[in-house]
Amino acid sequence: MEAFSDGVFAVAITLLALDLVVDGPGHGPLLDQLAHHWPAFAAYGVSFLTIGIIWVNHHALFDLMTRVDRPMLYLNLLLLSFVVAIPFVTSTLASYLRVSGASGTTAGVLYGGVMEGMSVSFTLIFVHALRRGLLTEAPRPEQRRAAVLRFGIGSVAYLGVMLLSFISPVVTLVSAAVLAGYYVFQRTPEVPGDEPGI
Repeated sequence: MEAFSDGVFAVAITLLALDLVVDGPGHGPLLDQLAHHWPAFAAYGVSFLTIGIIWVNHHALFDLMTRVDRPMLYLNLLLLSFVVAIPFVTSTLASYLRVSGASGTTAGVLYGGVMEGMSVSFTLIFVHALRRGLLTEAPRPEQRRAAVLRFGIGSVAYLGVMLLSFISPVVTLVSAAVLAGYYVFQRTPEVPGDEPGI
């Protein structure tokens, strides 16, 4: 399951780079072209970071499991369905990053919506692992509650990202970057031998 998931992550994170283009010779100085295409580079940076963090946390979570069951496989597919949509919404948001009004808002809501789906499905994976006793060591009740809260906060926060799209697409991207930074740090129950933040 992890090998299949790694392949999907690799494809999704690679597809992000397809929108990194410049107009080429005859269209002005290269630095001006790069500056003109800054939305594509900004969106790429945030989404690359996000997919990378999802991949790291995916490994961290499944390293805590002794086994997976059939429902877990389907929950993992649900997560991956949102991961592979990230390149599309990234490209769309980049195209509308400098656009105000309904189209810019729609692009931001679309981006935030895919991230919300990813976050909810990831939380479902975590909660299912806890409920079905799939983890190597069962966390204490207080650890369990705290971990679910830390792990699932994105499911609420990404709703906020979607609402911020009504301000501007740029605010959407910046808030998504801040939220990605939150998940750089470990949000699952720690087991003996774990180093903080890994």
